[in-house]
Amino acid sequence: MNSQKAWILSCFFNFLIACVFGLLMRFMYLFPIDFLNYSYLLHAHSHVAMLGWVYMIVYVLVVHFFIPKEKRKKPIYNRLFWLTEFSVIGMMIAFPIQGYALFSIIFSTMHILLSYVFCRLVWKHCSKDKSPSQRLLLVSILFMILSTCGVWCLGPAVSTLGKQSAFYQIAIQFFLHFQFNGWFIFAILALFLKQFQNKIDEVKFKKFYFLMIISTLLTLTFPIRWFVENVILSYINIFGVLIQLLAFVYFFRMLKPQINHFKSSLHQTTKIVYGLALCSLFLKVGIQLLTIFPNLAEVSHQIRNFVIGFIHLTTLGIISGFLFGILLQNKMLSADSKTLKIGMKCFILGYISTEILLFLQGWFLFFGEESIPGYFQSILIFSILLVLGLILIMLSRINLKFHNLEKKLKIKKSQRNDISIEKEIV
Repeated sequence: MNSQKAWILSCFFNFLIACVFGLLMRFMYLFPIDFLNYSYLLHAHSHVAMLGWVYMIVYVLVVHFFIPKEKRKKPIYNRLFWLTEFSVIGMMIAFPIQGYALFSIIFSTMHILLSYVFCRLVWKHCSKDKSPSQRLLLVSILFMILSTCGVWCLGPAVSTLGKQSAFYQIAIQFFLHFQFNGWFIFAILALFLKQFQNKIDEVKFKKFYFLMIISTLLTLTFPIRWFVENVILSYINIFGVLIQLLAFVYFFRMLKPQINHFKSSLHQTTKIVYGLALCSLFLKVGIQLLTIFPNLAEVSHQIRNFVIGFIHLTTLGIISGFLFGILLQNKMLSADSKTLKIGMKCFILGYISTEILLFLQGWFLFFGEESIPGYFQSILIFSILLVLGLILIMLSRINLKFHNLEKKLKIKKSQRNDISIEKEIV
């Protein structure tokens, strides 16, 4: 499917641009650039990363793994992908220039409306096999639709109470919570479980499935607590966090009987990437457990380094980690390519180093210490590794495309030679 190859490259292009925006922001801490607005770049970085990379690559993989072959060949999927990519490019251009204004709002609204079309198509076309992966996918889609309610509340919130109101801030957090913890995490886990050939324990899966849904709904109270003073919200969040821990205990038990067989079929690079994703996932669960302690819950959103570190843990570690693993496992990225191996090492080193620096700097601020010596220079250097890693991964994908094309041409040439030899014999 040639369109799929172009889709994957477009997704990586979006990811690269999002990382370049992030790199520019870190560069501006040391060397201010007059013609660039930091907050506009931040909006561009977050929107392109979420809607250009994560959403788009999940789109590609959901179509590949969940939509039957005869249905995914329909032109609607290709047209919808490129229309959505057009909205991403619109955001890529509009946000750095004007921030939240007319054109950026038009393109981001366009993206939401197109995502509804995607949800409708998946619900209509995906195979009705009631498998664990399919049930996770359908719930992820419901969470995606639910998350957009937060976006539609932003207009009324601004016009009635203003941008500083609790209503406006809660609407943003509602969208982000159900995008990350609902739509993205559930879709990633659905795609991951789809990679397991053997049947998954139904009893353990059901416990994991229901506990995850409940915890996702309950932990919404954590960001609401930042804007609404109510002790009951804290208790609901604690309950939600503990349920989430229990859900992942069942997740681990569910996969344990199959994990050795699953690992034996993987390339070394794929094992490393999946390992990173799983470690990041359990680290996220552990960090959320810390919000049980009131003083840590309070500073978790007040210290910016903790906020950025946690978002990057989710997007770069968990989501991108699982996505890279699935792409490698299914040879959509070449695990044998030297360029890819170097690129993946650069990316992983950049991710781990920036995470350590972000959380370490956060702890320094928490204890009232001065900044880490050379913090901004170090984080800029390690951020370059993320960009370099992505460039090399993209190059390996382009080389794979040319290699496959070369192979096809050789096969066609040999077939023509065989036909001409047969004619001569006749």
